[in-house]
Amino acid sequence: MKERILTSEAIQNFKKYLREEEKSDNTIEKYMRDVWAFTTYMNGAEITKESVIAYKSNLTSKNYAVRSINSMLASLNSLFVFLGWMDCRVKSIKLQRQIYCPEEKELTKAEYMRLVNTAKQKGNERLNLILQTICGTGIRVSELQYITVEAVKNGEAIVSLKGKTRSVFLVKELQKNLLRYAAEQGITSGTIFITRTGRPMSRTNIWREMKNLCEYAGVNPQKVFPHNLRHLFARVFYGIEKDIAKLADILGHSSINITRIYIISTGDEHRRRMEHMRLIL
Repeated sequence: MKERILTSEAIQNFKKYLREEEKSDNTIEKYMRDVWAFTTYMNGAEITKESVIAYKSNLTSKNYAVRSINSMLASLNSLFVFLGWMDCRVKSIKLQRQIYCPEEKELTKAEYMRLVNTAKQKGNERLNLILQTICGTGIRVSELQYITVEAVKNGEAIVSLKGKTRSVFLVKELQKNLLRYAAEQGITSGTIFITRTGRPMSRTNIWREMKNLCEYAGVNPQKVFPHNLRHLFARVFYGIEKDIAKLADILGHSSINITRIYIISTGDEHRRRMEHMRLIL
């Protein structure tokens, strides 16, 4: 059997394959990061099932979160399938489903309001509306590019990402605020959230601006990143509707199991519900 060595050419061919599969840029970047980390670890050695298992153990010894390790292994398994090295695939680490999430990681509605108000007070209207748009619609930060002047006027954005297309509705108050902002900035068509050079706002820029609000808003920086706004939308929506299937459609999830992660309550909330059961005399 031909010796199995990961070459730069093989990795670039895998990257080309991912593009042909219409994976998002962020997904491709993540896969490449995982593959190159594994390549560095192997340092030119032949790849076998045993070496991949050893890499898995190495990640575990470095105290990576189980979800992170499983995500890295999923990237490698995709690579092995592409290369036809089916016997090199490894199993993910079994993880018991969480019934609640730590309070230090969950952004509350009150904290979100403080961030929005702080952005207003600091005169950063663009960031203020980015926060409200993500949290008010549940979209991914990468989907902000679909919030165009035309979409806002229609009250509906058509989002095409990860091979799927879905409609994202905009409530009237958000429509009004976005159209006002666009008019003030002289944006008559196309994406609303752009830089001074006219390019769509990047995830990195938005993340950095959000972090800068934390100290002034009195919010733990560990809670403040764009995806946590999407989680907050999911929890509030589910608290009202109690319809996980509908929420999965709104968020663009292909599996309800992914949506379950978004609506996990905090430990305090879980404890209060247990006490409300009044089963202890």
